[in-house]
Amino acid sequence: MSDVANQGRLPEVGIELAGVRKSFAMRNGARPVLDGISFTVAPGEFVAIIGPSGCGKSTVFNLLAGLDSADDGLLRIGGDEPTSDRKHAGGHCAYMPQKDLLFPWRTVLDNTALGLVVAGVPKTEARQRARELFPAFGLSGFEDARPFQLSGGMRQRAAMLRTVVQDRPVLLLDEPFGALDSLTRTEMQNWLQDVWQRYRRTVLMITHDIREAIYLADRVIVLSARPARVRREVAVPLPRPRELSMLTAPQFTALEQQLIEVLHEESRRALAEQESGPRN
Repeated sequence: MSDVANQGRLPEVGIELAGVRKSFAMRNGARPVLDGISFTVAPGEFVAIIGPSGCGKSTVFNLLAGLDSADDGLLRIGGDEPTSDRKHAGGHCAYMPQKDLLFPWRTVLDNTALGLVVAGVPKTEARQRARELFPAFGLSGFEDARPFQLSGGMRQRAAMLRTVVQDRPVLLLDEPFGALDSLTRTEMQNWLQDVWQRYRRTVLMITHDIREAIYLADRVIVLSARPARVRREVAVPLPRPRELSMLTAPQFTALEQQLIEVLHEESRRALAEQESGPRN
């Protein structure tokens, strides 16, 4: 991807999980984290995942990114099994973690081009491809700046640019705005909506913010307390582009109340589990 006109060249890629299970070894045995997770994401769809803290949301992302493997079940991205090898299914996904992970000694341009360089793109070409996106990401004039010279929102835009420029049709966004203040977070939500509508990637996003999930997503998946199952899937039939005025609309608040009730129920269950100790 070197410009907006090239976006249609990327394949349309969806995500499928069916009966996915994952446990982690503990001193007193295995701790189940995912207990038969099943859901799909259609090509070009924006789906948000919410759930109690520690329920396994990031584990799902690690499996999809090929950073770990499931104990059982089916995972498919564009019909392929996930792998960290870009030449295979790993080439479908670009993963943006919670922290921006910008290297302080690199310029913003070099940081945003780094994913391409690691994937084997010549440095000059990688820098040029990243540079072409600076206007769209609101970073023009900051190519030679260092990360410490950027605001929190600008750092997140740089991290998103680094993710999008990798030319992968699936974006995995893990709490991309979790560390930002309320005003900056709102600005970044509007910005992400615009970026998604411009590039039409398939997006799967983890968030703890119910309003953020409703505002941005086509569908919200609620995971249960650990070991996680899909507790509920809620469609968000709000028109796009979405405006801040929608936050107080009856349809929005009804969806919010529905998700709050489910999430609070699962959070109480997670707390009760912690107080009673781990399951065998």
